[in-house]
Amino acid sequence: MSLTLVHTRYQLLQVSRIPMAMLGAAFFPAASMLFFVVPNTGDDPAGATFATASMVIFAVIISNLFGHGIGVSEDRAQPWEPYTRTLPVGPGPQFASRILTGVLMMLLSLLPVVVIAALLTPATTTPARFVMAIAVVVVASLPFTFMGLAIGYLLPIKAALAVVQILFFPLAFAGGLLSGPEDAPGFIQTIAPYVPTRGAVELMWAAVGDFRIDAVALTSFVLWTLAMAALAVYAYRRDEGRRFR
Repeated sequence: MSLTLVHTRYQLLQVSRIPMAMLGAAFFPAASMLFFVVPNTGDDPAGATFATASMVIFAVIISNLFGHGIGVSEDRAQPWEPYTRTLPVGPGPQFASRILTGVLMMLLSLLPVVVIAALLTPATTTPARFVMAIAVVVVASLPFTFMGLAIGYLLPIKAALAVVQILFFPLAFAGGLLSGPEDAPGFIQTIAPYVPTRGAVELMWAAVGDFRIDAVALTSFVLWTLAMAALAVYAYRRDEGRRFR
C-alpha cells in the first residue's frame, strides 16, 4: 500500500505540472453542459438531472481514455518508466497507483459539470443519492479505466492518441449519452445495451433518479469490465515481455 501511495504521489505531481491536461479533460463535458443541456432542460428537473448524469459519464469516458490511454503511452516513452519496471516490486503498486490517480483526476474533472448543473439547470437530487452517485461514478469508470490502460500499454503515443480520439465520441453516442433515457433514436436503443457506456449511464440514472436498470445493459457492462481488465493485464505483460526480456 505504501508503494502504491508513493507512485500515486509521483503521478499526481506529474499531472500538476501540466494543468492544461486536467483543464482539457474538464472542457468537453462542461462545454456540452453549456451548449446542449442548459438551453434545453427548461423547467424539467428530472430531464435536467438525467442529462447531467449523462454528461458525468461523458466526462468519465474522456478522463479515463485520454488520461490512461495517452498518459501511459507517453510515460512508456520516457526514461523513468523503463527504470521503474526493472525494480523488484512487481506490477501491482504501479498498476493500482495509475487507477487511483485516474479516479482522483476524474473526480476533479467532474466538478465543472456538477457546478453548472447546480447553478444553471433545475437538476436536483437528494444528499443520499448524491453520495451514491459518487460511488457509482467510480464503479462506472472501471471499463474505461482498463480500456485506457490497454491502449496505453499496447500502442505508441501517436497511435494511442488517434485511437482514443476515434473511440470516445462513438462510445458516447452509441450508449445514448447524447439523449434522454427514452429519447434515443431506434437504432441507438437497439445497440446501446451492448456497449459499456449504456450500462454505466444507466447506473448513474438509477443513482440520481427514478430509473430501472436494464438487465442486458448491466450484464454487458460487467462483461466489458472483465474483458477490458483482462486486456489491460495482457497489454502490460506483453509490453514487459517485449521490452525487458
